[in-house]
Amino acid sequence: MNDEFEFDAVHMARALELAAQGQGLVEPNPMVGCTIVRDGETVGEGFHRRYGGPHAEIEALQVAGKRAAGATAYVTLEPCCHHGKTPPCSEALIAAGLRRVVVAQRDPFPQVDGGGIQALEAAGIDVDVGLQEELARELNAPYLKLVGRGRPWVIAKWAMTLDGKLATHAGDSRWISCEASRAAVHRLRGRVDAIVVGRGTAEADDPLLTVRPPGARTPARIVLDSRGSLAAESQLVRTAGDAPVIVAVADSAPGDARDKLAAAGCEVLACAGASHAERLEALLDELGRRRMTNVLVEGGSTLLGALFDAGAIDEVHAFIAPKLAGGQGAPSPVGGQGVDLMAQAVSLIRPVIELSGDDVYIHGRIARQQAR
Repeated sequence: MNDEFEFDAVHMARALELAAQGQGLVEPNPMVGCTIVRDGETVGEGFHRRYGGPHAEIEALQVAGKRAAGATAYVTLEPCCHHGKTPPCSEALIAAGLRRVVVAQRDPFPQVDGGGIQALEAAGIDVDVGLQEELARELNAPYLKLVGRGRPWVIAKWAMTLDGKLATHAGDSRWISCEASRAAVHRLRGRVDAIVVGRGTAEADDPLLTVRPPGARTPARIVLDSRGSLAAESQLVRTAGDAPVIVAVADSAPGDARDKLAAAGCEVLACAGASHAERLEALLDELGRRRMTNVLVEGGSTLLGALFDAGAIDEVHAFIAPKLAGGQGAPSPVGGQGVDLMAQAVSLIRPVIELSGDDVYIHGRIARQQAR
């Protein structure tokens, strides 16, 4: 490995570190970081801080000022070349007189997709593409899924006892996890576009599904309820005016049930499909059309099992409490059909294992070849 490559790698690593600070703030845009280096010195840094705000390159150029002329910019994603909420970053880099631009990965967004790189090269700027691309793709995996497949990144979350129970055999689940773990869940909620539960969970737990304290985003609260039977007295319905509540029903859901939910302030979303699995697929497609980038699924076992069987889970956050509940009929986190052989079990990539108060917190992404 030569000195120039090591030098470039250090500055791209810094750009990726900056980009990650935009998590939860920029979606459905990608997280992007940029550093500008001249004569071995960093003269400008920036990252995309909020949706609709200046892009990373613009922030870095504003810091660098005239020192950007003849410098090298390290950018985690191809600079844009179209007029959206902000002017093209490629034009700004050209106008600033950059000598070289190092790009971690090409942007697959149709209005960019190589156009930014071509614009820079046409202006006589040296462009290198692919440095630390794998890390850049990992950082923006939810964005890439939304652009490439038209669906949000699905995060599965649950808390369970040491013997793998979501609740006791009588259905009681408060509280399995400790206070520190519940705080971690609220931080997770605060960076997603929606929180999804099944009707059984909504009925048994009567959750609010809000973010406390408020986070970067106010997620929509979605209940999969084929018959539209969510009770008017539930916390979700009673607080529909405070944060969006979407009740995903089947086409066959009774009209009077739909009308009652709509009158209470809920959005009633009819999902086509003869089966629960088909309606779930239709819901994910609709959330993608709405440009939701990350959705958090908090149960229950039936819903998580359906997503597992469909290969639709991208990431897992599991909190394991040092408690034993027992009970052959007590629910486990992931129902559904499951796999036939242990060799077919789904694995996490580089799982992170840490303590959360008294609990063990395991989180990681599903192996790419195992997620659809």
